[in-house]
Amino acid sequence: MRIVLTGAGGFLGWHTRLRLAALTDHEVLPVTRENWSQLGEIVAGADAVIHVAGVNRAETDDDVELGNSRLGDDLASAISAAGKPLRVVMSGTIQVDRDNAYGRGKRAAQTTIASATTAAGGHFVDVCLPNLFGEHGRPHYNSFVATFVHSTISGQTPQINDNPVELLHVQAAAQSLLEALDTSEVRLRPEGTPTRVSEVWDILQELHRSYVPLGEFPDLGSAFRIDLFNTYRAGLFPEHYPIALTPHSDSRGSFVETVRCRGGEGQSSFSTTVPGITRGDHYHLVKIERFAVIQGQARISLRKMFHDEVLDFDVTGDRPVAIDMPVGWVHNITNTGSDILLTQFWSHELFRPEAPDTFPEPVSPTSLGAQR
Repeated sequence: MRIVLTGAGGFLGWHTRLRLAALTDHEVLPVTRENWSQLGEIVAGADAVIHVAGVNRAETDDDVELGNSRLGDDLASAISAAGKPLRVVMSGTIQVDRDNAYGRGKRAAQTTIASATTAAGGHFVDVCLPNLFGEHGRPHYNSFVATFVHSTISGQTPQINDNPVELLHVQAAAQSLLEALDTSEVRLRPEGTPTRVSEVWDILQELHRSYVPLGEFPDLGSAFRIDLFNTYRAGLFPEHYPIALTPHSDSRGSFVETVRCRGGEGQSSFSTTVPGITRGDHYHLVKIERFAVIQGQARISLRKMFHDEVLDFDVTGDRPVAIDMPVGWVHNITNTGSDILLTQFWSHELFRPEAPDTFPEPVSPTSLGAQR
């Protein structure tokens, strides 16, 4: 299908586009602020729409409410003008049942979009989402978790209201949006993890105490902790890397600890690479992966999906360091020396051939074809 994705440059939009690229063959037509004026033309050439564009916060409550309702009006007009049945999926919110600006704006948009969709003979699905968190959220905008991550890294202590909260990782939200493309239902309600605001802060402090001063992986014994750790790691990248590893040397040679983990699964492997050869060129949706060069010289390169900038780290076994790959970033390693390169790899989970969480994509933008 040709799928219009509104808000493709935002938090939920980027993650939804990432999951579509990894798990489907759909052609994605991204709509952002830059090409919003072309919405009608883009929708006219599509088979389906995933609407995640929205206004979370603004200077006034009126700006939040009207901003969301106007986005809905624009999309409804485009659907009506297309004059054909479309599958339309909207990222809704549990806030629609509450009398606040965000809830009122999203409720108005939902009503308008649903009416236009059904009038044209299409099928509308509301994906009602709880509070979202995940990699690359904006502090003080997308989620209190993003604010807590920023505060943790910068050494600040925010005001903490110890309220109960239901948290859903943004990739799980994206999966629900994908499932809505095929369902006969008109409403999906994915469930998150019930927790408390103070508990999230306490876990982030625990992660930080292990990871930053020691370079060790914390307890990764639950999916929620893995998601929080990946969210936290994204806030550290790239400034925190590479992580220096300490050789313990004597007359016999050197001993270097490359990985320390306090809990959960884990798997280590190593590779040899001849000069000039590149390994990798893929990305992950969940996997935590560490590269450590043991012998030789290498360049580790990364690029955030749907962006062009490439980050390079030149590393050598003579000064051992570790680089941990953020999810959603394409990465590879190239032997830039004249001898065999020896690299150790560690991931937080055992390799499962039926679900490898590895999706091919070149790091170099010059190697890219048309993006889906």
